[in-house]
Amino acid sequence: MNKVLLTGRLTRDPEMRVLASGKHVATFTVATNEYRAKGQEKSEYHPVVTWDRLAEICAQYIGKGQQVAIEGRLQTRQWEDEHKVRHWKTEVVAHSVEMLSGRRKRDYATEAAAGSLEAQAARYGIEPATAEAAEADEPAVPADEPMTEDEGVLVG
Repeated sequence: MNKVLLTGRLTRDPEMRVLASGKHVATFTVATNEYRAKGQEKSEYHPVVTWDRLAEICAQYIGKGQQVAIEGRLQTRQWEDEHKVRHWKTEVVAHSVEMLSGRRKRDYATEAAAGSLEAQAARYGIEPATAEAAEADEPAVPADEPMTEDEGVLVG
């Protein structure tokens, strides 16, 4: 039986490509640790490949440093380069990726910044800018109501 179960952290963000056939493929590396005697630790790095919808999901939602659980199979590819040298690569072809560490940090930061700006605007009774106002080049903040430096933002 060819079955692999890994739990580890991504060493980099997934790279997604679209093949000429229209299929999506995402590749990334997962680092795992083996704990040995006397407190020693050995890291291993596993290349992972995902296909189609799973590739799209991985590229969108997981990132460097996140902990994931991977289920899949081992596959070894071989090819010959332009110098007639043979190469082999063994990788995990995942059919299941479970996110164990939640959303990416940058998602939290973006959400917090947006919430802070909305709260600040609400304190001053400012309506969020609409698409129509932006197209008409109308200012989102009334020019006659500048904020001061101690309120966090200086406008005007």
